[in-house]
Amino acid sequence: MNPFLSRDPNQKARRLARALVSDMIVYQPKKRQDALEAGTLKEAFEEEIKKSWEEYVQQVGEELAESSDFFAEALNDILAGGRKVF
Repeated sequence: MNPFLSRDPNQKARRLARALVSDMIVYQPKKRQDALEAGTLKEAFEEEIKKSWEEYVQQVGEELAESSDFFAEALNDILAGGRKVF
């Protein structure tokens, strides 16, 4: 089955988290690169992470957002380039 057509809330939540985090990089690649080099990702992207988290919670629901690691995984995999930062 095509994952984009899935009704599985976990798949949808994981996909949404990855899309929201990917958008941060698309719009601010230099900021990300500079923050990666300086080790300041959390501080540099604090506002963007907060806004994306709020959007994520609104779309997947507080219960699923709080009980899963999908958003943190996306931050580590995508924003932090595979490093365990979040």
